[in-house]
Amino acid sequence: MIQISIPKGTRDFAPETLRKRCYIMNIIKNIFEKYAFEPLETPAMENIETLTGKYGDEGDKLMFRVLNNGEIFDKAKQTTDNKNLVQAISEKALRYDLTIPFARFVVMNRNSLIFPFRRYQMQPVWRADRPQKGRFREFYQCDADVVGSKSLLIEIELLSIYVEVFEKLGIKNVALHLNNRKILSGLAALLGASERMMEMTITIDKLDKIGWDGVQQDLQKNNFSEAQIKLIEQFLSIKGSAEEVFEELKTFFKNEEEAMKGVKELYFVWHQMMVLMPDAPLKIDLTLARGLNYYTGSIIEVKATDVAIGSIGGGGRYDDLTSVFGLPNVSGVGISFGLDRIYEVMEELKLFPENLQTGSKILFINFGGDSEMYALQLVQKLRAKNLAVEIYPSNEKIKKQMEYAHRKKVPFVVLIGEEEMKTQKFQLKNMETGEQQALSLDEIVVAISK
Repeated sequence: MIQISIPKGTRDFAPETLRKRCYIMNIIKNIFEKYAFEPLETPAMENIETLTGKYGDEGDKLMFRVLNNGEIFDKAKQTTDNKNLVQAISEKALRYDLTIPFARFVVMNRNSLIFPFRRYQMQPVWRADRPQKGRFREFYQCDADVVGSKSLLIEIELLSIYVEVFEKLGIKNVALHLNNRKILSGLAALLGASERMMEMTITIDKLDKIGWDGVQQDLQKNNFSEAQIKLIEQFLSIKGSAEEVFEELKTFFKNEEEAMKGVKELYFVWHQMMVLMPDAPLKIDLTLARGLNYYTGSIIEVKATDVAIGSIGGGGRYDDLTSVFGLPNVSGVGISFGLDRIYEVMEELKLFPENLQTGSKILFINFGGDSEMYALQLVQKLRAKNLAVEIYPSNEKIKKQMEYAHRKKVPFVVLIGEEEMKTQKFQLKNMETGEQQALSLDEIVVAISK
């Protein structure tokens, strides 16, 4: 007998769960559209050359390759070189995020798009990661990006979206962590290790997980010198209020032009957000690195401070991502909401509205005979009024039908016999109170709307 299961890191979503997920997605979608972002979808699969080399070595390792159809194993037998073998049996991969496919779309459609182009996208992505709480192999991202403008006003709008969404969802204790990759690039330049910036940033990004001792050990393993490690420690020790941090950064990077550009950009975004939304939970976080290769400016990460689950959103600016597809000098910036982790946070904090779980508003009991089709006609009339209504599909015992309504938590049941068909007064039963009354169809609509 076959062992029935699903792949590790994937999930089925039962109606109760899916209603909650849709609740989150609808709030995010409505706010995206309020900020004039337009919807977009891209294929689940991309050509491998579209995706590889864009996320760093780790990203390439975590990418799900898709085997070609046809005689792949015959081709594999004829190929001895590992690189050629991969190309022979796999030319496509499941998308790793939504940003690279978006950049590819922009380049392919550059002659028909109006720039700056604002798009939102809400689709699943796949990563061959080790499944754990809040981390899955198939998960949803809800992204908003703008391409075709270098204005920092876009960063401010995107941060405003974060504030509005989490306020609407009722997640009160969030922190919006801000940094700028130019600052980290300037730090690498001060170390005399510009070519090793990614090694440095990936290690720094682990600070909150492994602490300074762990970071120091990783840097030593990667052959950073004691002098370089000491400078990194000095940088990471910059603390205080936002204003104090900015003053220290100006001193620390006074002779480093690239880093000073980052400091100025970071200050502008932080300061203008404080003017626009004084209560926005912004935090200047110099340890924030964001591991993806393509970020070049502002970087953002969102954390729920009440739940130990990691980031629930993030993003940043990528000044030249489209150049890898042949369209240089098109700056972009975007944010992403981690739907699955947001769901976990809301579930743990019990933030979902109670009325989400109601499917049918009314169940019509099926007595068979002439009353069956008569009831179905009434069901259709109520559906025309945008009410969720169903009729039990067969003439089962009343007890079984009522048990069905009880288990599904249907709030009202309608019973129609010969007398009800004559008088057009139908028995409406409130399943919570047990109260039953004879009402016309219009009166039923009023009664269930109270």
